Amino acid sequence: MGILRTIIWVLLTAVLVIFAMANWLAVTVTIWPGQVLDTKLPVLILASFLIGSVPMWIALRTTRWSLKRRLDASERQLADMRALANRPVEAAPVVAPAPAPAPGTASPTLPLDIP
Repeated sequence: MGILRTIIWVLLTAVLVIFAMANWLAVTVTIWPGQVLDTKLPVLILASFLIGSVPMWIALRTTRWSLKRRLDASERQLADMRALANRPVEAAPVVAPAPAPAPGTASPTLPLDIP
């Protein structure tokens, strides 16, 4: 996959160099009245591309940063839940069963037989 990426970048660079050589013309740009800039056309196109790309690049980086923070928080929460699930269970204290009531006596917790 790396070789394919390299081939694409080399082809893209070759196309851009051929485009720049074919359009290497002087261009006059009026920035505002009284301010004139003489530059080459490929430089102007590259500057315009970069100026347009910067806001989207900043938005991308901000979104990735936010999603990474959320993912890290979720991974920490998952690790905490796994730690709680894998902790050893403490032995419950053994409780002796209550003695059975003597025959003929009513249990204090049970209601008396009512006819």
